[in-house]
Amino acid sequence: MRIQPRAQILNVWKTVIATCYQDGKWQWGGRDGSNSISDAEQLLCLLYPATEINVLALDRPDDMAEDVKETLEAMGGATRIGEVIVTVLEEYIENHTDPDGEPEFSAGSYLRANSGRDPNQAQREIEVVDSYSMSLTLSIAALGFLRVFRGFVQGQTYDEAKLLGERIHELSAKISIRLTAAMIGLLRSFVVNTVSTKSEPGETIIRMLNQTGQPPKVMAENIIRGLEPVRTQLRGIKLAMVPGAELGAEDMLFECGWTWGIAREAEPIDFVQAKIARQSGTADPRPYLYFSVVALDGINDLTSQRTRQLDLLDENQRRLAEALQTRWHLTQLYWSTVARFGAGRWPLEDIPWRTSDGQESDYYSLVVSAVLIQDLVNRTANDEDLTRAVEIFDELARRGRITRRVTKDDPSVEVHVPGVRMSLVGTEDIGGGDRLSWIVSDYAPVLLKRILQAARLSGNVTARDRLMELAKSVMEHLDSRIIQDGPAAGLWDDSARVFGLASSSPSQPSWYLTERVIEGLVTADRTYRSLPLRPVTLVDDAVALLNEAEHLLNRELLEVNAADFTANRRALAKIERHLDRARRMIDERPGTAVVLTMRALDQLDELAYADQDAMRSN
Repeated sequence: MRIQPRAQILNVWKTVIATCYQDGKWQWGGRDGSNSISDAEQLLCLLYPATEINVLALDRPDDMAEDVKETLEAMGGATRIGEVIVTVLEEYIENHTDPDGEPEFSAGSYLRANSGRDPNQAQREIEVVDSYSMSLTLSIAALGFLRVFRGFVQGQTYDEAKLLGERIHELSAKISIRLTAAMIGLLRSFVVNTVSTKSEPGETIIRMLNQTGQPPKVMAENIIRGLEPVRTQLRGIKLAMVPGAELGAEDMLFECGWTWGIAREAEPIDFVQAKIARQSGTADPRPYLYFSVVALDGINDLTSQRTRQLDLLDENQRRLAEALQTRWHLTQLYWSTVARFGAGRWPLEDIPWRTSDGQESDYYSLVVSAVLIQDLVNRTANDEDLTRAVEIFDELARRGRITRRVTKDDPSVEVHVPGVRMSLVGTEDIGGGDRLSWIVSDYAPVLLKRILQAARLSGNVTARDRLMELAKSVMEHLDSRIIQDGPAAGLWDDSARVFGLASSSPSQPSWYLTERVIEGLVTADRTYRSLPLRPVTLVDDAVALLNEAEHLLNRELLEVNAADFTANRRALAKIERHLDRARRMIDERPGTAVVLTMRALDQLDELAYADQDAMRSN
């Protein structure tokens, strides 16, 4: 199926409004109930596309597209839509702020106990990196929306406009406080884990990266040497670092990234007066691949061009953002390096990826691929890297039963249903409960998003075509998982039906999965808006054709009187305009330049034939 971001997002919006906006009031909660993460995901299904795709903007009522107005007509007219969003954001902030006015980020119903029992109340209040990252993305989207919409409101003269402007001002301040807290949570969740080359985690890292059969001692030395640039830069980080990382010991291996929440013994941040800057952490100070990618995505939104253009950050936030940007860069550099380590086969190509604690899954290969692609987005991508990435994504799609049929009792289905279970080490110390788990089931939408990012980077026609065809297959798979009946029809996720599992059709949407599909569609929009491929051979062909056409045009012009305005002179002027346009487009759209030039050549040939025919008649 063809991926059509605008139409598909509008379809989701229509269902979101039908499901969530009833009798003039927003309905919170979904399949997993209401919590700070699920509620943020629910809002981002609407706000993220509206602030990332100009044609879907909701903050400029006078310029709102007609199909957007029609889709959201249940919320009222164009001006009313913005006011409803303000009200919903106010509710979100109120629902997830404690009595002392401090933002709260509890994961609540998203947490699972390993024993099968429900988490106790203290554990349900645990904060995780997912919540910090989602809140960061939501806060940036909301602040951007409010900044632009407030400018519109201030230009209005109706009586309620002044009150609405005051509400927007107060709401923006509260969201900014939440943004600061989310940034602090992410900063204090960053960890560096050092391990001996002879420890079990160290030996696991060496085996995973050793794709050429080198002796373990030699391989360990190569890894240490290859990662020295990252180690050196990590030594320079001071703010909010977790003590204990032996980065000075050059015979130690290390990992960096994000653990599941604020790390145990994470240092406080003294220049911000917020509870989260000093609260104790309990998370095991070891990076989790999943939470690292989630954090990287959130920080990527923080450092976007829109954030800079609208000047959304205050002085403290800019300082926090700089610290997060450093960790973002080093984490991407670390995992991009280990993913492609060595001169032969990449460790990433050895699916499934094995983490330092011995866990392995196709999902971990997918998230390492996600870091690699994100790293390539932010530097000059190598076509060889992207071509090899095509094979990895194709293999992951097949292993995930997206492009291959599901077999009976197929273990591969587990990456989708129930998902990959990750043990949150440290949660057993809270409230005397059992150790908790975090379950991730976003394999398909993550694959879609990263394939589309890779396609946007690729300069190889064959590789890009394969990536786009693979993206269509993943989208077709996701489309088959849309809920078909009930109030949530049109949203995700009815995965059990697709994978042949016994289950009734869900009556509530999964905001977790729906929001991630939306991210994929926004990425598709960015991919389509990027410049088309410009193969060197096509540019050369365009130049050659253009040179021939301009030569023939110049020859025809020699025979025409400059003061003559006959049909021939007008035809040559039109051809000249075609060629001028082709010349301007030759670098960015060589294929279009070829078409314009071929059209001009055809017209020049008709004129030449007409001249010859006239001469024969004479």
